[in-house]
Amino acid sequence: MASIYPVAKDRVSKNLLVDALKLELADAGPSLVGNDDLLRGVLAGCGDCIKVLDLDGRLQFMSDGGKRVMEVEDFSALKGCPWPDFWAGEGNAQATAAVAAAKEGRTSHFRGAADTAKGNPRYWDVQVSPIFGEDQKPSHLLSISRDITEEYQLSEKQKEDAERQKFLSEELKHRVKNTLATVISISNQTFRGEIHKEALQAFGKRIQTLDDAYNVLTEMNWAAVSMERLVKMALTPFGTGDGRFTTGGPHYDLQPNQALTMALALNELCTNAAKYGALSKPTGHVDISWDLKTLEGRDAFQFAWRETGGPPVAAPTRSGFGSSSSNPCCPRILRARWSFATSQQVLFAYSPLKAL
Repeated sequence: MASIYPVAKDRVSKNLLVDALKLELADAGPSLVGNDDLLRGVLAGCGDCIKVLDLDGRLQFMSDGGKRVMEVEDFSALKGCPWPDFWAGEGNAQATAAVAAAKEGRTSHFRGAADTAKGNPRYWDVQVSPIFGEDQKPSHLLSISRDITEEYQLSEKQKEDAERQKFLSEELKHRVKNTLATVISISNQTFRGEIHKEALQAFGKRIQTLDDAYNVLTEMNWAAVSMERLVKMALTPFGTGDGRFTTGGPHYDLQPNQALTMALALNELCTNAAKYGALSKPTGHVDISWDLKTLEGRDAFQFAWRETGGPPVAAPTRSGFGSSSSNPCCPRILRARWSFATSQQVLFAYSPLKAL
């Protein structure tokens, strides 16, 4: 047999709350304790639907405020009706279980849909609790329903929007992958032979970088992506776990088109370092950092690429894809100004924050 101690303990706790409430009312004004006008005003002014049920869950009383939100014009037509029958489907089962729990002295809570008396759909937040009699046993049940229709509709719309955005993002990702695969296939068919082998491999890596960047942006629903994550993604193919790279800088978000360009620029810098720079030597190391600076009186984003332990860094003497990705392309999209410091083996890029 189940213990009644938790119910008795809950009853004592509620008595203490009632006593405390009476003291607070007495402090405000002795005449407020047991004041019928106060009770009437609370029940009429409250926007919740307050109901009293008998132990079988039949409707016995509804507050004036409750009649308003439930659009009840004639309560007598509803009095005595089984309250759970106002709920359909899962809500009916929840209401029935709540009545059973309150009848045993326990308070329960659920959310569900139920129409008003005029048939208008509403969504409710409901609490059902026992009303104890003089014998310390439940004599009636108290049901308080709060109309949360707007909150529920907003939540459902947000869920639908999120699902739709997820679908569109996945569809875009699928189409982009198909497009990039087609580009790779065309390039393989077009550039055959040993003479094109190296260029074809480099081209494939650039396409893979774009694909990886698209994956990151898809995960972020094509919102801004952090510089930290973008750098980690771009460096992964070049071995970020062997201590060849050091990265760091404040948190900063790049917009999608800027993130794609920065990913390509990083790929080219890593490729060049692997072929001709620090990463071509076993002891070579690359330090990548970014910061927020002031450039010509304006807030600016600074990007620095520092190589040590390898051949000296030199400014490009011709404009290939690498230099166009890490130089002319960035002024156009990132609006960056790039400069080489060959004696320090450093490459700097600056871009006004408003341009990012």
